[in-house]
Amino acid sequence: MKTFSLKPAEVKKEWLLIDAQDLVLGRLSSMVASFLRGKHKEVFTPHVDCGDYVVVINAEKVHLTGNKLRSKILYWHTGWIGGIKQRTMKERLSGAHPERVLIKSVERMISRTPLGRKIMSNLKVYAGPAHPHEAQKPRTIDVASLNVKNKKR
Repeated sequence: MKTFSLKPAEVKKEWLLIDAQDLVLGRLSSMVASFLRGKHKEVFTPHVDCGDYVVVINAEKVHLTGNKLRSKILYWHTGWIGGIKQRTMKERLSGAHPERVLIKSVERMISRTPLGRKIMSNLKVYAGPAHPHEAQKPRTIDVASLNVKNKKR
């Protein structure tokens, strides 16, 4: 018995559409990371980009469980002395780019390697319900119906 190893030329990618409205951020992120990586396929090969393209809409309407909306603080540094800045998750989701919350959440679940950066280019996230990928005919995935805990009640 030989181990099957998929070659990059043999990869068949599909377009998936996920509506993030009322979904829990962490559960959604882990599923999106799995779809991007290709772990849902029977021909998964760790060193090849064999995942699908994932389009996520309504990223601004994602939910966080517990008290994370107010207590989770995201920090960054400007590079200047005393230049540490912070924002709560609520400020991030109500700001100018709420889709970046989901992008960063998925990005932290993908390995930080050249392959990981290539895989992250297959993720398209939009804050509202409109997206420019209708020509690719994406298949809709209903994440809320897969597990009761995926949807905020």
